[in-house]
Amino acid sequence: MFQVKRFTLEWYCNGMAAVYKSLSKTTGKRDSEDGEKTIGSRKNKQRVLILSSRGITYRHRHLLNDLYSLLPHSRKDAKLDTKTKLYQLNELAELYNCNNVFFFEARKGKDLYLWMSKAPNGPTVKMHLQNLHTMEELHFTGNCLKGSRPVLSFDASFESQPHLRVIKELLSHIFGVPKGARKTKPFVDHVMGFTIADGKIWIRCYQINETEPGKQKPLPEANGAPTTETKAEEKPKKTGKNTDTNITLVEIGPRFVLTPIVILESSFGGPVIYENKEFVSPNQIRADLRRGKAGKYNARAEQGVDRKVKRGDLGLNTHGGRRTERDALDEKMLFA
Repeated sequence: MFQVKRFTLEWYCNGMAAVYKSLSKTTGKRDSEDGEKTIGSRKNKQRVLILSSRGITYRHRHLLNDLYSLLPHSRKDAKLDTKTKLYQLNELAELYNCNNVFFFEARKGKDLYLWMSKAPNGPTVKMHLQNLHTMEELHFTGNCLKGSRPVLSFDASFESQPHLRVIKELLSHIFGVPKGARKTKPFVDHVMGFTIADGKIWIRCYQINETEPGKQKPLPEANGAPTTETKAEEKPKKTGKNTDTNITLVEIGPRFVLTPIVILESSFGGPVIYENKEFVSPNQIRADLRRGKAGKYNARAEQGVDRKVKRGDLGLNTHGGRRTERDALDEKMLFA
């Protein structure tokens, strides 16, 4: 009986040792493979949380949906109830495993502000969004595959100033779809252009259209604008495997303009590291316009009061005004 128990114990120990050796070999291989991967190439992990505040209009909502369809590595969340406690966005980003936040803040149902943040440590950029046009409004012929990766084209002016370099880095993290991300497809068929003009950032999206040479021939129209006509009889001469193609850009949409306002050091808080002194809020512009209209009305009202006073001084008013003093040598006074 004792020998049977000893045999079963030795068999159990040998089996557990074999299992431990096999597991240690597999874990060692995985560690070595992971070490080679981290040393050789660093994986780009970017996820974007897209959401808005209460009070956005239908055009703002359509723009948000257009951007969500162009960013396959993004996640759209419900509207945020508060406009003051924006630090709660860091908790939402951590909850959804996102390291970038793209937040639309609507003010008075007219103004739209865009917050871009690198959660949870920052920085954060606040910009005023204007001149927006959605895909439904533009009706462009360009189109791209949903889930494809874009080519980001930045203006050379982004390297001229430090705050523009920070904005460029944030834009590249948000709009740059990483390879192998969620819902992405292995195609690059559109370009996103970021251009600086008049202190503003102009954003456009174009389709990369490839056509074979010799198939499209420009023909003049009556108004002088050239048109393209496809000829089935003329075929391009194939000189080899790789034939040259004509590459053109066709705009897809949406299009909008961003004006930088402030850059904060941390995520939705912290000290201000940049402030645009030339930015004028739309509230101030509307107040100036109302003040100008009110000034015109006040000037007309004062002119009317002055006119009445002058007529009263001359005694031309039947009612009101100042009565003229009677002369002592007047006949009515002498023969009263």
